[in-house]
Amino acid sequence: MADPSSYRPKPGQIPDSPGVYKFRDEHRRVIYVGKAKNLRQRLANYFQDLAGLHPRTRTMVTTAASVEWTVVSTEVEALQLEYSWIKEYDPRFNVKYRDDKSYPYLAVTLNEEFPRVQVMRGAKKKGVRYFGPYGHAWAIRETVDLMLRVFPVRTCSAGVFKNAARTGRPCLLGYIGKCSAPCVGRVTPEEHRQLADDFCDFMTGRTGTYIRRLEKDMTAAAEEMEYERAARLRDDVEALRRAMEKSAVVLADATDADLIAVAEDELEAAVQIFHVRGGRVRGQRGWVTDKVENVDTSGLVEHALQQLYGEEAGDSVPKEVLVPALPEHPDAVSQWLADRRGSQVSLRIPQRGDKKDLMVTVQRNAQQALGLHKTKRASDLTTRSRALEEIAEALGLDTAPLRIECFDISHLQGDDVVASMVVFEDGLARKGEYRRFQIKSFEGQDDVRSMHEVIGRRFRRYLHEKERTGEWEETPATPDSSATPDSSATPDSSATPDSSATPDPSPAPSSPANPAAVSAPTGPVPDSAAEPREDDGRPKRFAYPPQLLVVDGGQPQVAAAKRALDELGIDDIAICGLAKRLEEVWLPDDDDPVVLPRSSEGLYLLQRIRDEAHRFAITYQRAKRAKRIRSSPLDAVSGLGETRKQALIKHFGSVKKLRQATIDEICEVPGIGRRTAESVAVALASTTPAMPAVNTATGEIIEEDDGGSTT
Repeated sequence: MADPSSYRPKPGQIPDSPGVYKFRDEHRRVIYVGKAKNLRQRLANYFQDLAGLHPRTRTMVTTAASVEWTVVSTEVEALQLEYSWIKEYDPRFNVKYRDDKSYPYLAVTLNEEFPRVQVMRGAKKKGVRYFGPYGHAWAIRETVDLMLRVFPVRTCSAGVFKNAARTGRPCLLGYIGKCSAPCVGRVTPEEHRQLADDFCDFMTGRTGTYIRRLEKDMTAAAEEMEYERAARLRDDVEALRRAMEKSAVVLADATDADLIAVAEDELEAAVQIFHVRGGRVRGQRGWVTDKVENVDTSGLVEHALQQLYGEEAGDSVPKEVLVPALPEHPDAVSQWLADRRGSQVSLRIPQRGDKKDLMVTVQRNAQQALGLHKTKRASDLTTRSRALEEIAEALGLDTAPLRIECFDISHLQGDDVVASMVVFEDGLARKGEYRRFQIKSFEGQDDVRSMHEVIGRRFRRYLHEKERTGEWEETPATPDSSATPDSSATPDSSATPDSSATPDPSPAPSSPANPAAVSAPTGPVPDSAAEPREDDGRPKRFAYPPQLLVVDGGQPQVAAAKRALDELGIDDIAICGLAKRLEEVWLPDDDDPVVLPRSSEGLYLLQRIRDEAHRFAITYQRAKRAKRIRSSPLDAVSGLGETRKQALIKHFGSVKKLRQATIDEICEVPGIGRRTAESVAVALASTTPAMPAVNTATGEIIEEDDGGSTT
């Protein structure tokens, strides 16, 4: 525990200007980011007598080892820079709201030639118009189904659209009148885009115009005795009205506003947001967070506004934001919101009328969300705490292992040998820190040697990070020359939430919002003669050591992991292995395993960690094998991109025919020069064509497909 007086800035060193400050721990990781109208007054509050500080603030200042600040021109710039740094550094002592689920949005892809209406989740994309969020995807689909009668916008995927255009036949929606069938040219791109614009206008709340126009057309059609057309218009009006009824009118003056309510106790807080557009509730979402910093309701509101609108712009920021308490500097926050919207934004507390009544409803939802969260978490927290305590007791650890790393090896009969590293903190998966490895120092099947290599590479990187921060003064033991470079350890690149991971952040320094900003760091200064360090505060790969290292396997794998740590001079990390056959826990240098009861929560947690490591490893191994199988001889041609590969295959029909072509014939393909054609010919000539595959049921010889593999 650090003494705040050891890194307290000297009197008069801190400016009295607006700015943003960062507290860093002994590893130079950013643990807290804050902003202030007057940096000198704000930072002075942290260096009081520890007994007078809030417990959370006291924990933060004793964990920190230095403080630095950046001066900006205005409070608005400070607000923007604070949000950027919280998003970049993910400080452990800052309030961070996290959704308990991914909310679906109704999206219109206006960035396409023929815009598409669909349900979207996840990060927002440029050029796409979003409406929502909604509580359930089925609510979006019901609304869209009703509105397609009036606005027959395309809803099909790109594959279905291209297939319909190729065959000249629209899909079922085109036949029943719920799609204008732009795929077969029934409408022009301009007419279809107008339908999409009208759809967006209706969703933004401008409903009265379209209904009045349809009613007028219906009356005119009836007067001209076009009764079938009048009946269709009547049904269209009813469809639009039913779509409007799905979101009840809550504000009679057709207000566009977001209402934010907060429910909190000493430890946690829940935020609920109602998105009201055109007087109707168009979406709802909620967040729950731990109060890891000393923050009141106004501070929680400010953090919620940053989270909600930090990535938004234009109409996504409403004209009016109603909150239960104003932030500490409401004018600066209002100006920040106005800058993001492009026009004035009203930030206020509702005092009377329908808006205050609706705020009561939002507050009630926040209270219920907090109560439900605490009920779930109480059970989960109790179980996880008991599991960690059982593991510590069974393995003879001094404290519960709050961070556990597990390693597993995966291969297919000695091919595509890979390894995985999964991380659990406080009994929960920390998927952003998962890592995967390729075994390249040898070929074949040897799980023990693979485990030794992976453990050595992982903790060599850990020692490297300690050297960068000056924590490791002695030179570690010489690594095994047979091991491959640590750079082959890569984070998971999959986009699915099930196997997400954070790539190694680049060491580029952060830029302040104001070009004229001045940084004034204090605290320990690294030796200028030492190797440059990545003192940017970003989470680094392999920088955190575990309290417990688990390997998937028995005594040989545990011994290999122990040997790897001994070679690096690391003796403060506990090791164990979990053997699948009898679910026995093996410790280094012990001839007999530790047997945990089958009903033990500790054993169940170890099993979950081991199974997650196995899943992560085998997913990577299968993807690697599939990529190798799908490889083409053209992949070996330097400088030949995917576009020109497809052009070659399209021109000749297959790799087999391309292999038989001359250099002059290859040069006839658009974009292929003579040098590239020669490289293609050499690459194909150097590869032996695979034996033709045979269908065992029919005896038919299966030709090569466009990618060069058999099908």
